[in-house]
Amino acid sequence: MSALFYFREKDVTNVIAESIQKARVAMSKRAFGESKALLDEVLSAEPDNFEGRYTLAVLHRAEGQPANAKVLLETLVAEKPDFGRGFQELGLCELALKKEPAAITAFEQAVEHDGSLIDSWKFLTTAYRRQGDTRAEQAAMQVDFLASLPTELRTVISYLAANRMADAERLCRFFLQQNKTHVEGMRLMAEIATRTGVFDDAEFLLETVMELAPDHIEAEIQLAHVLLRRQRFHKAHKRVTSIYNRNSNPSPQVKALYASVCFGVGENEEAIKTYQDMIRVSPNDPQLRVSLAHIYNATGESAKAVDLFKQAYSLKSDFGDAFWSLANTKSYRFTEAELTAMTDRVDSPSTPQLDKIQMHFALGKAHEDSKDFDTAFRHYQEGNTLKRETSTHSKEQLDIRISSQLEVCKSDLFERLKGVGHDAPDPIFILGLPRAGSTLLEQILASHSKVDGTMELHDILDLAKRLRGRDKSSDPSPRYPRILSELPTERFTQFGQQFIEDTRAYRGNAPFFIDKMPNNFFHIGLIKLILPNAKVIDARRHPMACCFSGYKQLFGEGQEFSYGLEEIGNYYRQYVDLMDHWNAVLPGFVLQVQHEDVIADLEGQVRRILDFCGLEFEEACVEFHKTKRTVRTPSAEQVRQPINTSGVDQWCNFETHLDPLKRALGPDILDAYGVTPPA
Repeated sequence: MSALFYFREKDVTNVIAESIQKARVAMSKRAFGESKALLDEVLSAEPDNFEGRYTLAVLHRAEGQPANAKVLLETLVAEKPDFGRGFQELGLCELALKKEPAAITAFEQAVEHDGSLIDSWKFLTTAYRRQGDTRAEQAAMQVDFLASLPTELRTVISYLAANRMADAERLCRFFLQQNKTHVEGMRLMAEIATRTGVFDDAEFLLETVMELAPDHIEAEIQLAHVLLRRQRFHKAHKRVTSIYNRNSNPSPQVKALYASVCFGVGENEEAIKTYQDMIRVSPNDPQLRVSLAHIYNATGESAKAVDLFKQAYSLKSDFGDAFWSLANTKSYRFTEAELTAMTDRVDSPSTPQLDKIQMHFALGKAHEDSKDFDTAFRHYQEGNTLKRETSTHSKEQLDIRISSQLEVCKSDLFERLKGVGHDAPDPIFILGLPRAGSTLLEQILASHSKVDGTMELHDILDLAKRLRGRDKSSDPSPRYPRILSELPTERFTQFGQQFIEDTRAYRGNAPFFIDKMPNNFFHIGLIKLILPNAKVIDARRHPMACCFSGYKQLFGEGQEFSYGLEEIGNYYRQYVDLMDHWNAVLPGFVLQVQHEDVIADLEGQVRRILDFCGLEFEEACVEFHKTKRTVRTPSAEQVRQPINTSGVDQWCNFETHLDPLKRALGPDILDAYGVTPPA
């Protein structure tokens, strides 16, 4: 019996990891027999151990058996298609087997998934130069860059490639404690902050890098990407335009970034022209076509968008983004040929997971359109299951977010702080859950001559993050909202003024403007304290319709709660509880607008909304579909059409599959809407 079996189960993982490390040390000393014995023991205890099998493959190559190693490695990279180290080792095996073209392909895949693999970059530099490939110079620059980095930072890059965020952050923080102004260390720390959603930290770090190294073009590009993620479009536009103009021949990366920031600030023609120029230079790049199509879709030129999405999947048959983007126009109907193509590609082992996710959602939409609801649900379910593997949603953290607001933001807090904040009446917040009809309400209000439509602004969310500080989301008593009862009263006025100033760049000349960030429902207490004269509209929709519509929507980012029926049902229930609380402690501050009521009595609800906002009635609000403006949400095409009832009861077609959602919503919500409870 293997010695490993003598350990308690909880110890086995550590023992196996230690045995694999010992096997690697023995291999480095060319003690191949000892290494093999250790690995045999590991794989006897855990035959599927990934690192054990990888180390055995390395051992096979070291012993002069590259063919055996290759068989193992091909299995490993099929199981884990982003395994950079595996592709590098596969490349070394191909070299040993004198198959240089295959080696080049493997090394290219290695650096695509893990940019820290300096040996792969070195080989590619040599191979590209021998072939006269223009990529040789870039590969050589990457070798020089990696060689200049301390070992710790190369390890951080490898951790990032493997999505080992906690390990990457721990090692990078330790390095920066010893090297406080190391530019590349700060850039990596900013990348970690970006990936974990702490964008204000990322922006601060990169601004500091730019002060230390004003000519660091890569850091400035990285900063521009962070500003885009924070929807600081005008700041990003200023930086990127500067980069773009001071280079006589900007790189494709800079050109694409320039097009993005132009779109962000509403310079749509310039963005379109830039993408068109790039497509002429790189006609086989499908992503450029999708990026251009999204602009056309947002500006109402859906026929041009559809044509570009089709061109994109013609260039890359497993390009899930193109298929999902077609589905996301909502009105597009897939052909039988497209349906067959997606079905074939979604089942192929070579199709990347993200593309599979996107195609599952697109197939769900296609089968729903053809009224094959069981098959449609299967694809929605498979897409959600795959997506949930990468989701960061936590029911426990949601409980803390809700309970802390209920505990802190009570009537006595608002009574004690009555009169604080900035008195500007400009903002109209439309909030609630995604797919609840908020884009329709925004389009109605933005059709009024005195109201500017903007987008889903991040300013309130960013303020909440700043107030939370470095508290972890799992802390049972987080600093925010607790700090609201401790702040000097003048800070609320400052926060309100800052909100008005920071959002001015998104507005036109109208006296009022809309912030349509749905997640602001968590922060209605904060909004009341900093902007007491703001208007808040709760976009509410039938729970089954709203939740199932969210479940079948693949979001660009965020809304992590939406990829499971139980998760989204629980989220809706918690949202209702919190909105009930806000209505109790801030009576009259929030107007609830039921989506079904808007569809049934458009003019009546329009008048009700305008009265609440202190606006006179304008016929344009009823004829909202005629308003020309950029709409960046999945409902872009729908709000350019007159009101229709086609989506009201779509969830009923899937009701036999929705018992987990009903159970999560609970009897009170089901009873309020007359929904039959689960059996």
